[in-house]
Amino acid sequence: MDHIPGGLNAGTAQDTSADSRELTHIDERGQARMVDVSEKDDTKRIAVAEGFIAMDPDTLEMIVSGKAAKGDVLATARVAGIMGAKQTSSLIPMCHPLNITKAKVDLEAVGAGVREDGRVGIHVTATCGVTGKTGIEMEALTACSVACLTVYDMCKAVDRGMEITEIHLLLKEGGKTGLWTRDVPTEVLQ
Repeated sequence: MDHIPGGLNAGTAQDTSADSRELTHIDERGQARMVDVSEKDDTKRIAVAEGFIAMDPDTLEMIVSGKAAKGDVLATARVAGIMGAKQTSSLIPMCHPLNITKAKVDLEAVGAGVREDGRVGIHVTATCGVTGKTGIEMEALTACSVACLTVYDMCKAVDRGMEITEIHLLLKEGGKTGLWTRDVPTEVLQ
């Protein structure tokens, strides 16, 4: 994704004035609804989300060395995240079922001294794509969340204090609003 400009602030690529924002999942009577997207054009859409699961350094070492009792934590979390992306519309009431064309989950061990806050754990990045009428942000966020939850599940016997944090959208591209990025370096989005 070399074409993505670095340094855009959240919301830069779309109009975020109070008058242009509306809750599309709420009708004129204030009732929840699934948005009708039948008149929208199909466009190529992509979303990238990230999250972090903090843990005890010994837990991270157990994961990296492949000594977790339940098996390969990172491989299992990767597959679970992809499966989670595919199930998003079953979990989030107003999400449309999507014919996902891409789902990728990357997990990276973060050792001592890497983060400014000193926390160690696993950094998760999820990328999802679709050609369709509605966005794929929720699928990327769900993939990221499910991958983190799977790490927790596979390691909870040795570290119940793990903490899932910082799950958020990094990038959304496609559709009427076009490109939106969080203010992160371009190489993070590649």
